Amino acid sequence: MQISSSPSPKQTRLERMREHRQRSREAIFLSLFPVVFLLGLGLGWILWGGNADSAPQQANQAPTSPPRRFEVEAGDSPALGPADAPITIIEFSDYECPFCARWHQQVYSRLMKEYEGQIRFVYRDFPLENIHPNAVSAAIAAHCAGEQGAYFLFHDALFSYEYGLNREAYLTYAKRLELDLRAFEACLDEARYADKVQANLEYGLSVGVSSTPTFFVNGILIIGAQSFDVFQQVIERELSGQ
Repeated sequence: MQISSSPSPKQTRLERMREHRQRSREAIFLSLFPVVFLLGLGLGWILWGGNADSAPQQANQAPTSPPRRFEVEAGDSPALGPADAPITIIEFSDYECPFCARWHQQVYSRLMKEYEGQIRFVYRDFPLENIHPNAVSAAIAAHCAGEQGAYFLFHDALFSYEYGLNREAYLTYAKRLELDLRAFEACLDEARYADKVQANLEYGLSVGVSSTPTFFVNGILIIGAQSFDVFQQVIERELSGQ
């Protein structure tokens, strides 16, 4: 008589994550075809509806048509700013993406300061694990910090890269933020938010995201770590009702 052992819940979850990630990788590769086309039109352009070949308008020029808007949901993702803010920025990002870190360091803080009270910023995970092996664990760690009300403080710490992106670094960031280390470590150990991170990735793919960072400003698509001026142009148009 053979005695077989059933997989543990943790093993089952890891296997499910691997299957999800494999499917996500395949979806990402398939999605690269339209990306190549978009890159041909100009990497990082802002896409305006009705004008497939139009680059971002200059700040002092009126658009020839209303901007194209995409229906993208914030869901229950971490958010900063008033719920009724006139501007909602939804970012799909990867903590190990150097372009995401550059945008965070050079543009994010300035936007939130100069448009204080006018922006609701939503962060959605889009870890490209095939090229960034620490992206998923970093995203999980941020959500673990979020259990203690420190999501965006931890988010800022991760993008500083001060201690890198690994388990020891996550514990160091948590300690510096004076989190309950035992609770935080338990959350990490069970990969408590793995399903949430995966769901964010799959949702991003479903709305056409294929690279990081990708932004939707009131539904208007901005691809790449664009400058403050590019975001300011779109925001000012939205605030003026154009």
